[in-house]
Amino acid sequence: MNISVTKAAKQWGVSRTTIYQKINDGELSRTADKKIDTSEMIRVFGEPVTKKRTEQSVNTSNSTSVNSQNVQNSTALEHQLALEKMKNEHLEQQVRDQKQLIANYQEQISQLNKTLEKANASIHDLTQIRLLEFKGADSEHSDHQQQVSLEPEPLSEKEAAAAPTPTKRKRWLGFWF
Repeated sequence: MNISVTKAAKQWGVSRTTIYQKINDGELSRTADKKIDTSEMIRVFGEPVTKKRTEQSVNTSNSTSVNSQNVQNSTALEHQLALEKMKNEHLEQQVRDQKQLIANYQEQISQLNKTLEKANASIHDLTQIRLLEFKGADSEHSDHQQQVSLEPEPLSEKEAAAAPTPTKRKRWLGFWF
């Protein structure tokens, strides 16, 4: 297909002067009607710019839709990432809260164990005292029944230390107090 120098200049994006120089230098030939064959223009200058622009605009529109899709996907992923970060922070806060609760419960358990140990020690001491009082009362009661005066058995050092000081007891209607 043959085209004019002006049309060729526009399609290939070169000046007419450049085309005339190439003709004068013998690099580009013209037909008898002063037109240039498009194949000659392609040989010398490559593909026409308008064709490139058309291909570029098609590629650009395709890449624009692909880019738009990528932007949407990227935005969706960023939003999802932000949500996951918020969930992660929330879960970390819950873990910290639960650890604090566990520490509080462990402290309470420790305090309760100390209180229980003190109570058990007091119960043990009281039981020992009552047992000694009972042994002492039982021996006094059997002494009065038999009306035999016996020396009390000496207590071991441990029993003597734990033994209460004797108090006078009164008898009232057959019961010892």
